[in-house]
Amino acid sequence: MERDELKALLRSVAEGETSPDGALQSLRLDPVKSLGYAVIDTHRSLRQGAAEVVFGAPKTPEQIRGIVSAMLESGQKRILITRLSPKKAEALSDIEGFVYDGTSRLGIIGGDRPADGIGKIVVATGGTGDIPVAEEAARTAEFLGNEVVRVYDVGVAGLHRLLARLDDIMDASVIIAVAGMEGALASVIGGLADCPVIAVPTSVGYGASFDGLSALLSMLNSCASGVSVVNIDNGFGAGYQASMINHIGRNDI
Repeated sequence: MERDELKALLRSVAEGETSPDGALQSLRLDPVKSLGYAVIDTHRSLRQGAAEVVFGAPKTPEQIRGIVSAMLESGQKRILITRLSPKKAEALSDIEGFVYDGTSRLGIIGGDRPADGIGKIVVATGGTGDIPVAEEAARTAEFLGNEVVRVYDVGVAGLHRLLARLDDIMDASVIIAVAGMEGALASVIGGLADCPVIAVPTSVGYGASFDGLSALLSMLNSCASGVSVVNIDNGFGAGYQASMINHIGRNDI
């Protein structure tokens, strides 16, 4: 049961439409469900406002299928699976409602939550090569109920490209800046925007970029205020954090 469903149930009890015993029956659910190889956190949505997400990379298709089945049986209506290879996605394609996005490598069951954040999330990339990580961030944010604006291929090698999208930058409630190479995009955006900026270093670049380490260190050392940094290629983490920021104050959900 998600948080908004719990609030609706409690309102129903308060208004006399549902009996306390009926509500208790609806809530009679263990906080965890053990499958032996995984322990499902069935109450995470009640605690955090978003249900548990499945990290698909290290798991077999059979394990993912078992976890998804347990989540659905526990009442979770929408499920996000990250870092899912095309081969694993093909093995899961018969699950009802399953949709795979090859660019972001996300598997989604149940569709996106309707956008109900306080504003827009802008996802910007330094180059085209950063788009897979950016799409992981953007699709995660959309899954969690946010309106997302994509501003792609606006790196510092052609700064006029970013300035041409300044209206989008200034209209955002939070910005995700995704860049490899030297990772300068986050500092530039951080110096323009009046909202939080989440920097995502990517492993895109030549040898001395050290698979994203150079961009990571540059972003960590940004002189622009209001810039935070997630791990290399962690589009999911950035999208999740951006969603939390974009829902601050939404106590009705």
